[in-house]
Amino acid sequence: MDIGVISVRYARALLKSATDNHLEDVVYAEMQCLAKCYIDIPQLRHTIDNPMLSKQSKESLLATALGGENVSPLSRSFVALVLKEDRENMIQFMANAYVTLYRQQKNIIRGRLITAVAVAPETEQKMKRMVEGNTQGTVEFETEVNPDILGGFILEYDTFRMDASVKSRLNSILNTLKK
Repeated sequence: MDIGVISVRYARALLKSATDNHLEDVVYAEMQCLAKCYIDIPQLRHTIDNPMLSKQSKESLLATALGGENVSPLSRSFVALVLKEDRENMIQFMANAYVTLYRQQKNIIRGRLITAVAVAPETEQKMKRMVEGNTQGTVEFETEVNPDILGGFILEYDTFRMDASVKSRLNSILNTLKK
């Protein structure tokens, strides 16, 4: 079977169980934390995939990656099941699949605003409300400061991208002049 298919099946089962137990928001935060740990700590994958490491050590390590001491019993049970079935090499994909399925279920769109300098919280909220109005969904909004764009902004959400940066305008003018 394909890693993607297996991961989505596990994630779907976890989401159903979490929804039935009204823990979907808690598990969502834990799966985001786990997915972020895999990105931030590349050694985590090698450690979890190590066949010499005991299941108990892997379970403890994954519990820490899920958020530490206050991990929900459902997430602990999920990790135990994954380890029992020898699917630990796919747990990162399962976490990402859960996050994706949760966002689909809750109609959550990810948005990103990139600016040359930090923007005021009011401006950020205004952009977030605009995106929510356009998508009819909830937006998880993140801002990023990138001085390389020189000025203006880049707004991304769903499949939409608006580049109103000074850098892209200057590049456009430069390309026109080269013709």
